[in-house]
Amino acid sequence: MTGAAGRLPGADEADLTDARTAALSFVRDEPRFAQVTTLDDDGFPVARTMAAFLHDDWTVALVQRRVHRRLQQWRRDPRTLVTWVGEPAPGSTNEHPHVFDLGLRVPRLVSVRGSVEEMPADWTHERYEQAMRAHRDRGNTRAPWRTREQAAAQLVGVLLHPVRVRLEGFGFEAQSFTWSPPQRGGDSR
Repeated sequence: MTGAAGRLPGADEADLTDARTAALSFVRDEPRFAQVTTLDDDGFPVARTMAAFLHDDWTVALVQRRVHRRLQQWRRDPRTLVTWVGEPAPGSTNEHPHVFDLGLRVPRLVSVRGSVEEMPADWTHERYEQAMRAHRDRGNTRAPWRTREQAAAQLVGVLLHPVRVRLEGFGFEAQSFTWSPPQRGGDSR
């Protein structure tokens, strides 16, 4: 059971700081897909797998092709959940499960809930080029490179402004951390 601050009783601010640092590294240094959940016309959650870029202030940049239904979903209801899940942290244990003993260690999870804002074409192109360079530097060259004009015609960028963040698998055993980041305006990089 977590305490009011989203941590196990006895956890201190250093635990949360360490968990935040580890979570940011997990998402950035172990490139992985995110699961992005929007709400459909009937208000039901719809999840899909896509690239999402987490920033230090817990905003999330997303760049996708204009053809996706999620764009209409966001325009109707911008509430979104972006989640990254991965293998348990090295050295993790789960000796005291909260309810059931599945015989497993706790996977790492970073979940950011908030509302998205559609961003201008220049913002989208800048995020697109930044991500393309990083992926190509890792040897991932199969995605087509788009010019500024092609990106403006084919891609849409959105920025998720976080209202809640949850981390699992970054503390002691099944410890989790949940908090509301300060609300910021402006252009997150």
